Amino acid sequence: MQTKQHPVVQNKYSKRVLMQNFIRKPALKTLNFSFRSEFSTTDVARENEFLSFDSAISENRYFHYSVIVPVNSINNSCIMLLHGLNEQSWDKYISWAEYLAASTRKPVILFPIAFHINRRPSAWSDPRKMTRLIEKRKRTEGDFSSLSFANVAMSERLTEEPLRFYNSGIQTVEDISRLASQISNGRHPLFGKGTTMDFFGYSIGSFLAEILLMANPGKLFSASRLFIFCGGAIFGNMYGESKYIMDRQAYNLLLRFYCENWIETGFNRQLSKRNTNDFLFQAFNSMIKPDINQNERETFFESQKHRISGISLLKDKVMPFSGVEACMGKQRAEECFEVMDFPFEYSHESPFPENGRIDRHDLKSAFNKVFKRGAEFLA
Repeated sequence: MQTKQHPVVQNKYSKRVLMQNFIRKPALKTLNFSFRSEFSTTDVARENEFLSFDSAISENRYFHYSVIVPVNSINNSCIMLLHGLNEQSWDKYISWAEYLAASTRKPVILFPIAFHINRRPSAWSDPRKMTRLIEKRKRTEGDFSSLSFANVAMSERLTEEPLRFYNSGIQTVEDISRLASQISNGRHPLFGKGTTMDFFGYSIGSFLAEILLMANPGKLFSASRLFIFCGGAIFGNMYGESKYIMDRQAYNLLLRFYCENWIETGFNRQLSKRNTNDFLFQAFNSMIKPDINQNERETFFESQKHRISGISLLKDKVMPFSGVEACMGKQRAEECFEVMDFPFEYSHESPFPENGRIDRHDLKSAFNKVFKRGAEFLA
């Protein structure tokens, strides 16, 4: 059964970020559409108490996504902007989407990853409940130097069950694929039949997009382009410990689970036997470590390098350029990516810091340099 999608009145975000002042843009409108995830968990997930609990979280199944639409937009193509891990709002991405929409004249879809942004239960933002959770992790997890209110919910969830990382990623991929099918087949009120979808992927959003293009479910993404910002690294070369992403205990456990247990114990083969989309499963496996399915992965990136471009930041510690080289191969990474540096202090989580201490001209120049290139590639 197809999900009905209902546009609502133009949405005005309450928080307007500094970067939006940098955009010379035509009139833009923001529309919201409802979505119901019809993701069906695998047999393994149904047998798992944590994943079974997750499947009943209503906020993750019934939610809305936004589309930023330029006046007189190109109506045969759209861009999906995929955000980073553990994001709780769209605030920092609004200016990114508006720049892309204004420059390409294509609608830009802001679609939340499973259990992120407006797919998160409200309890994960409750100060009282998160304080209790922080105290619990301090008692049981030892080193808590990277533990914070921002990452405690995700840290606890991944510590309880690291399979949540895979399961929520697969749900997101299936949700995006269903939306792309609706758009392509003319079953979306905003887009005509035959509309194609490109991607702007940031951080873990680029990881999802690479898997989407590699698996190409339903042949929906055969012509899709992908522009990557602060992403593109293979899983084993990511460094996720951060007060804004996950704490050290969760990161170390997640790394061991996928780079050691997942491969060496044959758990993934057990899961594969019950998996409904083998191409998607194999694409995920190919993106874990450089030596797994290396020939298939590098053959894919070689054949599709004209559809992939990106920018890495020199001081990015979470998704370093070395991780992109490990993923695509050194030569292809150098062909597809540019490594940039900015004349101010920045981080992976905050590439354009809005702290009031950075020269406005430098901030504007850096922002425009990144998004001008992204828009030109996706135009």
